[in-house]
Amino acid sequence: MKAQTIDRLYEMNLTGMAKSFEKRHQQPDHQDLSFDDFFSLLVEDEYVYRLNNRQKRLLQQAKFKYPSACLEALDYHQGRHLIKTQIVNLQNTKWIDKHQNILITGSTGVGKSYLACAFGTWACRQGYGAHYYRWPRLFGDMLAARGEGTYLQYLKKLAKCPVLIIDDFGLGSLTPDDAKDFLEIVEDRYMAGSTIISSQLPLNQWHSYLADPTIADAVCDRLFHVAYKFELKGGSMRKNEIENS
Repeated sequence: MKAQTIDRLYEMNLTGMAKSFEKRHQQPDHQDLSFDDFFSLLVEDEYVYRLNNRQKRLLQQAKFKYPSACLEALDYHQGRHLIKTQIVNLQNTKWIDKHQNILITGSTGVGKSYLACAFGTWACRQGYGAHYYRWPRLFGDMLAARGEGTYLQYLKKLAKCPVLIIDDFGLGSLTPDDAKDFLEIVEDRYMAGSTIISSQLPLNQWHSYLADPTIADAVCDRLFHVAYKFELKGGSMRKNEIENS
């Protein structure tokens, strides 16, 4: 009967419950539990199993540059201009639920990409979908979507993502079509999703980088209006890693 029950649980895709039943049934301290208590443990184990699987799936789908990045491991050493209380205040789902943005700036190597990915992995651990793009790759994919006739579907995909990370904003030249595409992304996501952007460009240079004044006004207004801003400073973290290796 026990083996048959386990088989039935697997057939119904209740894998967490099946593994739990097989394990807990053998534990002496579980023999005196009432049916209700024992069944509650099985249900809780199934819930945790599915939650963990969802987190793993979200992390894999996000394609983070630093998939192991986490907010708990951030380096707050003096000179980085990274304040722990500001990070802790964002370790809740309010900024995602309210569709607020996070803008991270600083020179090369100061840890912008890691911080962006850390916010992304944190979102995934809370059950929110996320996706990571490098700025040049984003427009390469959009160009390919145009050629395949899937441009509108691609825009919808970006619009529906709860947390969209755009890394290395401002890297390379920007064509007029790229600027228009970026406006479409920002417009679709305004008050509909959270966007995390990292850039070597200071915020006061984003407007001039976008070139077209009308597009620049629209993009900056929507991004800056509901955003938390981090300006990282200090030397290259990569240099420190090499010296300490």
